[in-house]
Amino acid sequence: MLSFLGWALLFLPERLARFDYFGMVGSVWLSVACLSGMNEFPFSSALAVGLGANADSTLGPAATTVAHVMPRLAVLLEACVEADPRGIVCSEIVQTSPVGGPSGQQPYANAIVLASTTRGLATADSALRLLDQLQAIEMEFGRDRSREERWGPRPLDLDFLFWGELRLEHPRLLLPHPRLHLRTFVLEPLLQAMQGSAPPRSPDQPEPAAPGRDC
Repeated sequence: MLSFLGWALLFLPERLARFDYFGMVGSVWLSVACLSGMNEFPFSSALAVGLGANADSTLGPAATTVAHVMPRLAVLLEACVEADPRGIVCSEIVQTSPVGGPSGQQPYANAIVLASTTRGLATADSALRLLDQLQAIEMEFGRDRSREERWGPRPLDLDFLFWGELRLEHPRLLLPHPRLHLRTFVLEPLLQAMQGSAPPRSPDQPEPAAPGRDC
């Protein structure tokens, strides 16, 4: 089983020469995770997807979209990567300020769906198939990658963060996500999910979770 600290070292080789504010904050979060006992988390079989939105989607406001999509991702992970449904959890929805991009953007609603145990084989092909499914969901909620501005407003952004020990360098997908350790808006909900928030609710439930509550 890969410890949290050992897993975190996957991010270090190309970044040791760079020190900035966000790198410092990321390091603090990693330290907090280790001190909180997260080093026992089963990263060798875990998979995480980050959700973010700061613009209205075809469903409605950003937080409503994120709350609605989380249980759909749980169903998707169970089907596509044989995630154990008993080990699929999600974070609270965290509101954060935009990082980079054009000025005047609305705050983001961010969350994590985490599968602690996947039985599917972590390969490049299976990872790319999952990416296709994630991007199809983005399009369903109004995202058009061909027209959007870099780091601009998003009706829905689904980031494939990591899948166990799989290291992938593909034109469409890098695993682990190369900027995960720099993003507190990812690390904060990820640690919440690692600590075990409530399981995602069924997609057909009429009332989505409100921001800041378990999904």
